[in-house]
Amino acid sequence: MEEAKIKARKPHGFADRRADELLYAGRLAEKIGTVYRLYGFEPMETPFIEFTETLGKFLPDKERPNEGVFSFQDDDEQWLSLRYDLTAPLARFYAENMADLPRPFRSFRHGWVFRNEKAKPGRFRQFLQFDADTVGTSSPAADAELCMMGADTLEYLGLQRGDFAIRVNNRKIMDGILENIGLGSNDTARKLTVMRAMDKLDKIGLNGVGDLLGKGRLDESGDFTKGAELPAAARDIVLRFLQANGKSATETLDNLQALAGTSIQGQEGVAELRQMQALFDAAGYGRDRIKIDPSIVRGLEYYTGPVFEAELGFALVNKDGVKTTIGSIGGGGRYDGLVSRFSDNPVPATGFSIGLSRLMAGLKHSGKLGAGEEQGPVLVLAMDRDGVSLALYQKMVSELRQAGIKSELYLGEAGMKAQMKYADKRKAPCVLIQGSQERAAGTVEIKDLIEGARLAGQIADNEKWRQENPAQSAVARPDIVAAVQKILARHSRQ
Repeated sequence: MEEAKIKARKPHGFADRRADELLYAGRLAEKIGTVYRLYGFEPMETPFIEFTETLGKFLPDKERPNEGVFSFQDDDEQWLSLRYDLTAPLARFYAENMADLPRPFRSFRHGWVFRNEKAKPGRFRQFLQFDADTVGTSSPAADAELCMMGADTLEYLGLQRGDFAIRVNNRKIMDGILENIGLGSNDTARKLTVMRAMDKLDKIGLNGVGDLLGKGRLDESGDFTKGAELPAAARDIVLRFLQANGKSATETLDNLQALAGTSIQGQEGVAELRQMQALFDAAGYGRDRIKIDPSIVRGLEYYTGPVFEAELGFALVNKDGVKTTIGSIGGGGRYDGLVSRFSDNPVPATGFSIGLSRLMAGLKHSGKLGAGEEQGPVLVLAMDRDGVSLALYQKMVSELRQAGIKSELYLGEAGMKAQMKYADKRKAPCVLIQGSQERAAGTVEIKDLIEGARLAGQIADNEKWRQENPAQSAVARPDIVAAVQKILARHSRQ
C-alpha cells in the first residue's frame, strides 16, 4: 500500500519570506539601528524562549487557552513560552544583570516575536519588532526622547512630515478618570474592558466605543461583544476624554487637566505631559511630528505612565483599487512595574517598539523604501558537462568570486534555452557562455541581460535583433573579470 503524502501547508498566521522581503527587512533594520546608535543606545539580544512566569500574563486572549502565548513544558516540567514582545525579556535581563549595567541602561533589540492569537488577514502570529528602551530613570525626559527618536527614525527612512505622526497620551490620566467614575484598582477586569473599548476608537468610531462602554456592540458580522455597562454619566466622561483634543497642545492639556479633576494620579499624568511638551517645543518638534492625543490608549496592561503610538498617515490602494491605511506601525510607553516583578527595589523603565513587518508593508507599497529587488549572481552557463568542461567553468566562477563578484555555475541538467530562463528568474545581470568553439578560440561570450532587456523594447525587427545581438560580445578568456566588472559598474550608475 502506497504511503499517503503529507499535505504541504503552513500554519495560519505565519508567512514564508523570500529574498526581496528579507532584503527590505535588513535595509530597514540597518537604517533604524543607525538612528538608535546616534541617540546613544547600544545593541543587545535576548532568547526567543523565556520561562512563562518571566513573561507574565499581559496578553489575555480568551480564544486561546494559554492566553496569547505559545507555551510548552521542558523535561523538568517547567513551563516555557515563545516571547510575545521584546520588552518582558529585557526586564528579565536587566533584573538578572543590573549590578553590572549602567543606570540608566539604554539598549535596542530587533527580532521575531510570537502571539498565539486568532489569525486574521494582515494580522500575523509571528512578526518582526525593533525596540529601544531606557531602564533606570523615571524622568519624563526619557519618554520624550523616545518620541523624538521615533520621529527622527521615520524621517530617516524617507517619510515626510505629514506622512506620519507620533501621538502621545498618559495612562495616569486615564486611570485617574476611571477612578473618578468609580472604577478603582479592585475593578481590574472592568477597567480593561473600558480601556479596550477606548483603544478601538480608530476602528469603530465614537458611537461604537459608546456601545462598548454600555451594554455592548453588535458588529457587521453579527457577533456581539459584551460591554462594560457603565452608567450614562460615566460613559459621557470617557467619551469627552477621547475628544479632548484642542487646537494647540496647551488647549489639549488644559482640557485633560479639567477632566482629571481631583484625581492625584490624573493631575500627575497631565504634569508629565506638560513637561514632555516643553521638551518637544525646545527641540523644535511641532505637532506635525509629535502630538498630545487623548485617544491613544495602547492595549498592553503593563503601561504605567506616558504612552505613545507611531502612525502612518498616507493611504494605500490595494489590488482591488480600494484605499486602505496602514495605521499604527509602532508605539510604546512607560512600564515602571515590569522590572520590579524581579526585584524588591522599584526600577522605572520606558520603551518604544517599531513593528518592522507593518512598517515594511507601508514603505514598500508606497514606494518610499526604494527598489526591493536585489541583483542576482552572474551566471556561468554549463554548455558541456564532461569533467574537463565543468572544471573550466568552475575556474571562471572562482575567478569572479575572488574579485568580489557574486557568481554561480549552473548546476542543473537543462539545455541552453532553459538555462537562460533560469538566469532571468535568478535576476542575473549577465551570463557567461563558452562552448567548444569559444574554447578553441580562447574567448567567452558575455550576454548583458539588463542591457538586452532595455534594447529589446526599442527594436521592432526581430531578425535584425538576432543578427546583431547588440547586448552580447566576445571577450578574451583572461579578460572576463574586467569585462563583467565593467557591465556591473555601468548598471550600478543607472
